[in-house]
Amino acid sequence: MTRQTRIILLTVAAALLVWFTWDAFSQPGVQDLQGGFEEVASYRNENNTGPIIRVYAVTVAAPEKAEMEAYGNYMPHTKYGNTKVFFFSKDKSFPKEVLPGEENFPAEYQKNVIARYEKDAMGQVNFKKF
Repeated sequence: MTRQTRIILLTVAAALLVWFTWDAFSQPGVQDLQGGFEEVASYRNENNTGPIIRVYAVTVAAPEKAEMEAYGNYMPHTKYGNTKVFFFSKDKSFPKEVLPGEENFPAEYQKNVIARYEKDAMGQVNFKKF
């Protein structure tokens, strides 16, 4: 192999390495969504051998243009687990703590929920705006 061929191959390999690295670190994420999201409370059970239950309370600064379903899709989910995300307007009261079960926060905050995202154990998404 000639010296010129080695230089060309090394240059191509270096360019590919730079491209792959840049692509890996420039993927879109929650921070790129419109709406001004802030996670204010979360719960995850300690069970690692059975269904993992996750519950989140998230405030939204601009509910009218918030990409809430996309936000829910970015949240972690485990096969056979359940993930719930409750969205609240930043201007109204919201829970500081969420819990597992049917009622995930005190009833006084229920009227302030603007949307709910849930991904069930089979991976089915249920998103509802109120």
